[in-house]
Amino acid sequence: MIGAGQLARMTHQAAISLGVDFSVVARNASESAVLGGAPARIADPTNRRELESALAGASIVTFDHERIPPDTLRALAAAGLKFAPSVDAKLLAQDKAHARRELARLGFPVPPFTVAEQIDQVESFAAEHGWPLVAKPPRGGYDGRGVFELRRLAEARALLAEAGTLVLEPRLELIGELAVLVARSTTGEIVVYPVVETLQVDGMCREIVAPARVPPDEARLASELACSLAEAIDATGVLALELFRTERGLLVNELALRPHNSGHYSIEGCVTSQFEQHLRAILGWPLGSTTLTAPAVATVNVIGRSTELDPRASLGRALAVRAAHIHLYAKQPRPGRKLGHVTVCGDDLQSALAEAHRAARILEGQA
Repeated sequence: MIGAGQLARMTHQAAISLGVDFSVVARNASESAVLGGAPARIADPTNRRELESALAGASIVTFDHERIPPDTLRALAAAGLKFAPSVDAKLLAQDKAHARRELARLGFPVPPFTVAEQIDQVESFAAEHGWPLVAKPPRGGYDGRGVFELRRLAEARALLAEAGTLVLEPRLELIGELAVLVARSTTGEIVVYPVVETLQVDGMCREIVAPARVPPDEARLASELACSLAEAIDATGVLALELFRTERGLLVNELALRPHNSGHYSIEGCVTSQFEQHLRAILGWPLGSTTLTAPAVATVNVIGRSTELDPRASLGRALAVRAAHIHLYAKQPRPGRKLGHVTVCGDDLQSALAEAHRAARILEGQA
């Protein structure tokens, strides 16, 4: 797996149970998966020669993140490395402009958008849709980073000069946000997880609730969109689809072709976790059940509040929340950084969510 963050750490835990020979490409030995015991090959994933050397001998290569130059992946695939998902599919998660264009071409519902390289393109789009606009450089950005709200032309001019190209969308009035995971095997077998609600705070996912509190027809449509998308782009492994709920219906926000934060609830909340499922899918093994293990499952992310406040210092008190399943990532604390997550399985969503928040607040030093 290229990358050694918390997704690699939790995939390694699943690999141990399955007896899979799993290793990570890490920038350094202090990354989360390495500290969790994953065998590591140290390399800069943006350096083609270093990455090629680190991947030598791998039977299959998958991903913890998007930050590998697509041209590097193409060259390595041409040299014989087997990637899952494929390089072409992965590009949909790496390049927002490519994703918007390709998804629109395939007929999936996306917000109104344009890809602007000149300021007059921004002016034209704003004249049609009004200010403010949401702007994203095509590459990079996660957890709210790389997403900008532009209120006037001067702001757009400055950001365009810095980024060179911007994907522009109108600021939508959202009812809420949904996410749905599917896993698609190399054999073509596909399974879908329950549709979940996600709550974003400052552009970062704060909580996940399963099952989503939406009408059955809307949940069914979200599942169908995710399955259709996985088939349309020939995805392999886990695909996470993030959706906007609007008055005009569901719209595709973004997608990821790897395990995803919106699926962390599945470790305790589903028969088969997204991490085990990803391994099964890319290795061509039968896929597991995605059934919920309880009527209600809630996950809350643990977010850093300062550089001094390590959640491990409060772990004992948080474990007193007896229903809480706590996962800490062994990451250095800093404001706005995901340091772990808490999952609670129960009989009703309101209670499960309250207990998950209670444990998360203790870990964050807020209780």
